[in-house]
Amino acid sequence: MLLTNEILLIVSILLISAILLNKIGGKVGVPSLLIFILVGIIAGSDVTGGIYFEDYYLSQFIGIVAISYILFMGGLSVDIDELKPVFKEGAVLATAGVFVTGIVTGFLCYYFLDLSLLECMLLGGIISSTDAAAVFSVLRSKSISLTNNLKPLLEFESGSNDPMAVFLTVGMIGLITAQSDLSYLVFDFFKQMILGVFSGYLTAKATVWLINKIKLEYDSLYLVITLASVLFTYSFISLIGGNGFIGVYVCGLVMASMKFVNKKTLIKFHDATAWIMQITMFLILGLLVNFKYGFTFVRQAFCVAMVLTFIARPVAVLLTTIPFKRPFREKLMISWVGLRGAAPIVLATFPLTANIPNSSEIFNIVFFVVIISVLLQGTTISYVAKKLKVDAPLDVEHKSILEYDGSHTNNKMIEFTVPENSQICGKQIFELNLPQGSLVSLIYKNGDYIIPTGSTVIEACDVLFTLLDVKNEKLVREIICTAKNEN
Repeated sequence: MLLTNEILLIVSILLISAILLNKIGGKVGVPSLLIFILVGIIAGSDVTGGIYFEDYYLSQFIGIVAISYILFMGGLSVDIDELKPVFKEGAVLATAGVFVTGIVTGFLCYYFLDLSLLECMLLGGIISSTDAAAVFSVLRSKSISLTNNLKPLLEFESGSNDPMAVFLTVGMIGLITAQSDLSYLVFDFFKQMILGVFSGYLTAKATVWLINKIKLEYDSLYLVITLASVLFTYSFISLIGGNGFIGVYVCGLVMASMKFVNKKTLIKFHDATAWIMQITMFLILGLLVNFKYGFTFVRQAFCVAMVLTFIARPVAVLLTTIPFKRPFREKLMISWVGLRGAAPIVLATFPLTANIPNSSEIFNIVFFVVIISVLLQGTTISYVAKKLKVDAPLDVEHKSILEYDGSHTNNKMIEFTVPENSQICGKQIFELNLPQGSLVSLIYKNGDYIIPTGSTVIEACDVLFTLLDVKNEKLVREIICTAKNEN
């Protein structure tokens, strides 16, 4: 019991310390993920002697679960209207771009690392993808605004490119251990992608249908459904041979485009969940690394990071964006936001658990490549955006949010009494399709005032106290007062 209490105390102290240090780091421009990793390193046995942790299997398991929730939130928070114009370009970057990055990095590393060609290709595959947690964290926490759909493009790429990195990593491990050949790898990649996308779409539809139809007594239970849905999506798709990472991201994307009960509450909840997963994952990865031993590979890691940042990533971006009409300076910006984060470190545990030769060296090189990437790119994104003239005023990006929150003077509260034959009778609030910025904040029902939720059912003679923009008053009145179509 004493050991349990000690573990809980240490975990709470680490979490609080990471958050407080992140607040300080944010003021000086240090990305949050670097703070979380450093807290883990400092707390580890290699620096302070405090916590000894060297369980690669457990780290891999926690990393997979954490990345799943981070990817789901990444998809759920996407503005579908912003995504549509960049979908094709993002898909090409997330597949062909990652493939080119991994291959170029692997070949070039072969000339200065004391590793075999296949081991270098394995290293290139592990660090080939940009990291969703890193990109989301840096772009959103710094409130960076970019022109011409660059931000949704970069977030979409980072959220959907892990499958290619997983394919390259697992494929190279298969070639090294002689358990697979190239023809099988190509077939397996397309199988994983198709099953991942299709199954992710179906689980999203099923989850939304369940949320809307089940009508739970306690709204908090809807959160439990979505938590379980993420785990089900990843595990089920993985078991049938698909890519679970692309599955949970697609699940989030599809749900973002749909209407369902308590959607805003669920998004806020999963945002908090993603932060907890991100902090936990980076802390554990910081604890996992043997810093003193790993520091001997800093020189190799620096060379790999330079190849990745200044050669492989730019070449991949320039080649794969040729079909798309985008200015050269924007392509340079896309290239610069090639942040590496937790995903490559988690993938670097795969060779360790598969007993690949030189896997310890590969893990340590990957770890320090991530540190260098965050320090070099993560802290300079805003500066580079200004130099390339691709930054946009923040007030333009947040205008719709301000309008939605009612921070201008055109909002007012209006009472609507629901007619007996209204088309909305029997519908839940989320089904009303009220215009953006309109909110049913209070309902007088059967002699009582109630604060509604998305699942509250509207009945005849209910009085809806609705906060809205005056320009939408006519439309809202039509929605509430229009009679049912008896036909």
